[in-house]
Formats: sequence, structure tokens, C-alpha cells
Amino acid sequence: MVGSPSESGNSEPTRRAVVAEARKVSESAKHLETSADAVAQTTHELSDSADRRTLLAADRTVLAAERTYAAWVRTGLAGLASGVGARALLPQSLPTWLGQLTASVLIIFSIFCFVVAVWRQMTPGVPPPQPDAIKLPASILIVMNGFLVMVGLAALIAVWG
Repeated sequence: MVGSPSESGNSEPTRRAVVAEARKVSESAKHLETSADAVAQTTHELSDSADRRTLLAADRTVLAAERTYAAWVRTGLAGLASGVGARALLPQSLPTWLGQLTASVLIIFSIFCFVVAVWRQMTPGVPPPQPDAIKLPASILIVMNGFLVMVGLAALIAVWG
């Protein structure tokens, strides 16, 4: 019998179950959408964070190159001062030619350091990403180290003159 109470009683729980299941699916879809939005946001934040770390790494690379340049110049200045000091102090305890030779080697080493400082700064190797830090202008490096090379040559001439 088509409209009997027993059939309508069975179909009502089935409809309720289907409606309840549909609500669960709908809620699950909403949670899934919220979760997808959160994943997209997190991915975007991680991408921004990675880009920022890359830029900061580029800045650190520029600053490390400048520290290396400064170390070469500092070593050159120490060699120049040692050469002049050797010329002044060694002839009193060693033969003159040995004092001149020692001073000359130290001064030539200082000139080498001044040249290498500029060379290393001008040829850094693989270029890093574009940094925010401003690099020292090459013209200043060349002029200053050119002056130091001239001072070294003058000291070398003074040692043998």
C-alpha cells in the first residue's frame, strides 16, 4: 500500500538522515574552505618571509665584502708601518742591506694588499640578489687605495734612498 503509515514512518527517518548528512557535508565544506584560506594565507606569509630573508642575506653579503675590504686595507697599513719601522730600527742591530730588504718586502706586501683590496671588492663573484644596503662607490675605493699605493711606493723609495 502506497500511503500506509508504516511506509511514511520509514521514509521520515531516512529524510532526516539525509538532511542531517547534508548539513554535515555543508559544514565540512565550510571548514574545508576556511582551512584552504588559512593555508593560502600561511603560504603567502612564508613566501614573504623567504623573500625578506633573501634580501637580508644580500645585505649581509654586501657588508661582509666591505669587512673583507677593510681587512685587506688594515693588513696593508700594518705592513706599511712595519716596513717603515723595520727600516728605522733594524739597521741598528743588523746589516743595512738586511734592514732595507726586510723593509722592502713589508712595503711591497702592503702595496699588494692595497691592490688586492680593490680587486676583491670590484670582482665579488656570483652577484647576490639586489640588496637594500648601499655599496661603496668604486671610484672612492680606487682613489683611496691608489693613494695608499703611492704612499707605499714613496716609502719604498725612501727605504733605498
